[in-house]
Amino acid sequence: MSRAPSEIQVSRIGPLSRLPAFFALENKRAIVAGGSEPAAWKAELLSAAGASVAVFAPVRSEEMTALAAAPPRGAIVIHQRPWTAADLVGAAIAVADCTDDPEAESFAAAARAAGVPVNVIDRPAFCDFSFGAIVNRSPLVIGISTDGAAPVFGQAIRAKIEALIPKGFARWAEAARAWRPRVQALELPFRGRRSFWEKFTAHAIAAPDDAPDEADLNALLIPAAAQQAGSVVLVGAGPGNPELLTLRAVRALQSADVILFDDLVAPDILDFARREAKKMLVGKTGHKASCRQDDINALMISLARAGRRVVRLKGGDPMIFGRADEEIAACRTAGIAVEAIPGITTAQGAASRLLVSLTRRGEARRVQYITGHGRDGKLPTDIDWLGLADPTVTTVVYMPTKTLPELVARAVQAGLNPATPAVAVERATRADECVTAATITDLPTRLAAASMSGPVVVMIGRVFADYVEAAAKEAVPAQNEPKIRPARRR
Repeated sequence: MSRAPSEIQVSRIGPLSRLPAFFALENKRAIVAGGSEPAAWKAELLSAAGASVAVFAPVRSEEMTALAAAPPRGAIVIHQRPWTAADLVGAAIAVADCTDDPEAESFAAAARAAGVPVNVIDRPAFCDFSFGAIVNRSPLVIGISTDGAAPVFGQAIRAKIEALIPKGFARWAEAARAWRPRVQALELPFRGRRSFWEKFTAHAIAAPDDAPDEADLNALLIPAAAQQAGSVVLVGAGPGNPELLTLRAVRALQSADVILFDDLVAPDILDFARREAKKMLVGKTGHKASCRQDDINALMISLARAGRRVVRLKGGDPMIFGRADEEIAACRTAGIAVEAIPGITTAQGAASRLLVSLTRRGEARRVQYITGHGRDGKLPTDIDWLGLADPTVTTVVYMPTKTLPELVARAVQAGLNPATPAVAVERATRADECVTAATITDLPTRLAAASMSGPVVVMIGRVFADYVEAAAKEAVPAQNEPKIRPARRR
């Protein structure tokens, strides 16, 4: 059975408690009502953003007086009187530190009547916007909000981010602002512009403390101007948990124009792609309707020839039973630039969740990966049965569900101990992961009873003895209770 590649719609953003937005306040008028320390801090933020700040306060703190004498950027002028509604007319933003709710309600009403967004310090019921914790690498600015639920938590997150973001990023962000008009003037195609900013970002991350100069700009522009052809990147999506993506995989997803992905790719992985990228399902599922490999190759090449950066997203590692060689060969024949980004293969992900080493000393001399079905969907005829029966090997069987009974029978016939421990892991590393543990001869029956529908990997070998034993003990029923299969849901 075959099916055609199909584009999917991007999932909509989830609910937001607050809309993150950044006010442009350069040379605009801001109002602060109150002379307290909290009001001084808000006036300092507004001045730092370039606003001309008018403070209305019959009484002012020492902090406010000192701030007005040496503002960080925009001028701060203190008017030693209460605010009036007329003061708010024409302002871009208004902040007040009020002593009670009636005063807060009055200030908020006056600001809204004048069409001015308002914040009343520590009184969210009267606020149109809030101030979050700030990481300042201006013009790179990061705002953090907990919607007032946990300000201390927000500050802790800010501290974490502060430690991760080098201070030198401020220079690189400023260079980006200065260089952007020159890059735009070159009228590069989208791929060329994207290439420039990707290389710019890589350079900034690699050398955050360097001061970018004209030589850096010229070095970045030369390859960007030449980069017009499309390309293909084979990306390993890992076994399912998006936290197991590599950094290179995330960068590839964020720079892709088109993503061609398989059924086995967990939906959460696509959340790392840039929102504008086209996402197309080119599913290949054993024993079900699948896109033909030739059709996938043709689509991939046609998109790349049109100048697109194509990410071919595959579950696990693209080099492990992912037909990577066929797609690489098709790209090379067509003269399309191609690269591969490895992913954590399902066996590694499953073993890490089970906390079982696939090469436990004294138990396993080697690990072997085999596939449970060939091109025709049947059990392959060229399996090394003696190698599979070797008691010192750990065997991982990919795509095993339909052919597992025959595989087990042939392996036992070749000498595999019928009591060899084995586990089947469905949807490895995902939140709904399910593990079935048994001896290898019992496993096919248990899988059939479980009716597993997600991607499954079967792992066979002495290294799983302790796990199978522990699972069996958990599944021993009390008297008169029904017997259940040894399975663990994560």
